Formats: sequence, C-alpha cells, structure tokens
Amino acid sequence: MRGAKQTWLRAGAVIVTFTALLYLIEGIDAVLSRDRPDWAPGELDAAGIAPRSADGLDGILWAPFLHGGWDHLFANTLPLLVLGFLVLASGIGRGLAATAIVWIVAGVGTWLIASPGSVHIGASSLVFGWLTYLICRGWFARNGIEILIGLVILIFYGSMLWGVLPSDPRISWQGHLFGAVGGVLAGWVLSGDERRRRRGASVGRAPTTR
Repeated sequence: MRGAKQTWLRAGAVIVTFTALLYLIEGIDAVLSRDRPDWAPGELDAAGIAPRSADGLDGILWAPFLHGGWDHLFANTLPLLVLGFLVLASGIGRGLAATAIVWIVAGVGTWLIASPGSVHIGASSLVFGWLTYLICRGWFARNGIEILIGLVILIFYGSMLWGVLPSDPRISWQGHLFGAVGGVLAGWVLSGDERRRRRGASVGRAPTTR
C-alpha cells in the first residue's frame, strides 16, 4: 500500500507540474503577443504542426505545449489533470511510455492528413490518447481493476470521443483522432507482457480429458 501511495503522489506531482508548465508557456505567449489583435494567433503558436511541411515537423514535439489562448487551455485543464493522473498512477514509467506513443502518433498523423496551410496546437491530442488508453488497456491486459477503471472513464468522458469527427474547422479533429489511435496502440503495446504470459499459460496448460 505504501508503494502505491508513493506512486500516486509522484503521478500527481508529475501531472500538476506538466499542467503548470502549460500555463507558464501560455503566459509567456500572452506577454509576447500583447500587441496583437485578439483574433490573431499567439507569437508561439506558429511552432505548432504545419501539415506536410518540413518546417512543420518540429511542431510534433511542440504542439501539445501550445494553446490558442486561455480559454483553450482552461478547457483542457481538468481532463489533463484527471486522465493524466490516472495514466501515471498505474506506474510512472508505463504512463510516460504511453504518453510518448500518443504524442508521436497524434503528431505524425496530424502532420500527414491535416489541411496544408493550417497549424495545429493543443494538449487535447494527449487527452484523447489518455482517454482511449485508459478505456482499452484493461481489456488488452485482462486486468479486472483496469477494466473497471476504463468503464468508469467511459461513462464520464466517453462523450468526448465525438471530437474525433470533423466539426468546427477551428478544432483539430485530426489531432483528436490520431491521439485516440495512439492511445489504443499504447494500450496494446504496453499490455504485451500480460498477453504473452496469458498465451504461455494457455500453451502450458495440461489438456483435460473426459
């Protein structure tokens, strides 16, 4: 129990620190962009993902750190804190690995299929990836507790998955879609040990006779 509590504390510290970093970056962007019209993108927002542009590849790394104003960041904050904590609470290393998979798949997918001339930013790609990861990882691992957590997450946050469909042109549905794909992939990859053990147990089980 002590080990689990320490993991939860570390998970809370990591996700709160990450979220605080997003607020710091948005604050810096607000200062740098103070002379711009309200409708104009922030000074740092150009560092997001620019689809099928060699210069826009860097945005795969930077996009989740950037937001199109405080409202955008506020909308992402609660899901970031809740889902990010739950992903990390089962193990910091595994949670960070899942996040890396989501980050890369979401970024590369957006870069490949989004409209040329657009720029994509925001941590919502991570939110969608964490969501699908939490929903599916228990099924892949056949872990009862994780399946239960996934069902609870599906009840509370499942309606968000409509965000993977094209809707408002100002919203990066491509980031949402490929974030969700990355979450499923992360759940599959990171449950590999459990799946191999299950196959091994199945192969090693003595046949029954009647």
